[in-house]
Amino acid sequence: MKPIKTILLTFLMAATAGAQQTQDKAIIEELDDRTEKYGEIAQQIWEWAEMGYQEEKSAALLMETLKSEGFEIQSGVAGIPTAFVASYTNGEGPVIGILGEYDALPGLSQEAVPYEADKGAAAGHACGHHLFGTGSAAAAIAIKNYLQASGEQGTIRFYGCPAEEGGSGKVYMTRAGLFDDLDVALHWHPGDANEANPGAALANKSAKFRFKGISAHAAGSPERGRSALDGVEAMNMMINMMREHVPSDARIHYVITDGGDAPNVVPDFAEVYYYARHPKRDVVIDIFDRMVKAAEGAAMGTGTSVTYEMIGGTHELLPNLTLQELMYDRLQEVGGFEYDTEEQQFAKEIATTLGRDLEMQAVTGVAPYNTSARAYGSTDVGDVSFAVPTVGMGAATWVPGTPAHSWQAVACGGTDIGKKGMMVAAKTLALTARSLFENPELIEKAQEEFKERRGADFQYIPLIGDREPALNYRN
Repeated sequence: MKPIKTILLTFLMAATAGAQQTQDKAIIEELDDRTEKYGEIAQQIWEWAEMGYQEEKSAALLMETLKSEGFEIQSGVAGIPTAFVASYTNGEGPVIGILGEYDALPGLSQEAVPYEADKGAAAGHACGHHLFGTGSAAAAIAIKNYLQASGEQGTIRFYGCPAEEGGSGKVYMTRAGLFDDLDVALHWHPGDANEANPGAALANKSAKFRFKGISAHAAGSPERGRSALDGVEAMNMMINMMREHVPSDARIHYVITDGGDAPNVVPDFAEVYYYARHPKRDVVIDIFDRMVKAAEGAAMGTGTSVTYEMIGGTHELLPNLTLQELMYDRLQEVGGFEYDTEEQQFAKEIATTLGRDLEMQAVTGVAPYNTSARAYGSTDVGDVSFAVPTVGMGAATWVPGTPAHSWQAVACGGTDIGKKGMMVAAKTLALTARSLFENPELIEKAQEEFKERRGADFQYIPLIGDREPALNYRN
């Protein structure tokens, strides 16, 4: 016969588990009931497609939505007009933040159709941030309602984070100390699979290099000119030779943003925009410093001058396996979703444009947990992850095989495929937050892991230095 203490403990554990399942069910049902509303908000932000630091209407809509649900709004934080924090507090307890983004990418205007079709707009949501911001807000509202209904103590915050795409919005917010009193930060990202792996994103530094020369008639008096475009091209040539002599897992990209106006005028101004990435920020800093030397050498060799403006700089993402395992469990609880007949046809046509067959396992289900997963992009969530224990996931908002920053991603994000994936993320974030509020020992364990991984001697030094937010970087 089992001891009475063991029987009571078993009973209490079962009762607790039953109560938590009931609360999870209530959270999921609430989000299901509000799917149409949140879909409309995401669609509106998709239509606006505002670029980094220009997201005035998108930020205002999310602030209005959260304010109407009882959140207190602090707008214009960290010196950024489109950054904000929305808070709801129900007594003393854990402080949990949910990150949201809402900026679009330039040059990726696209209709919600399975073929390439320019909408005639300046930008498009090719990374799904209209879904990111809306889904995160939905999760924050669901947790606010849970705190009210359950009487659980604590604070839920939504962070409105602009200009993730190259503008490093969260870096300025981290530098301003906005995450310092959080216990945990949650985030997610649109993708082509439901997954919650601890893959770390790359550190990144970016800058615009501006060359100045002397204009002249390219045929009548070329000897009097000094081409700023020559400076850009000489720099590009040296950087491309440098690729052989950087670590193999480094990434360097560039685009010439201004190369002159007419072939018969020696350009007196030219600009090139560079990114450098690597899994370790120290390597990124070294690569970037070498890029600056290349720019200076290019200017010297072409008789021009060069200056540069730091645009963005992010830390790599710091994993937290304690939180990641919890989020993966909650994602499995939520599960995937099915396409209806119309969505199946749309998806098959999108898959054809990608040169692949349609495979649905990671949409209808959840991709296996993989501790060795790697990410080759960068995110300013990296800086947040060095300020507070941070955990994230991906949701299948795009047809499987769809790459980010593509017209196919924009198209999917304007359909119910994107919105269904968004709600998977909203539910998972909300259930993860609920688990943390009710199990403070998980927060304590995550914070211990965080301190160990970050290191006892860590000091936060933003890669952007002390510059003000680059509010005009998309101009």
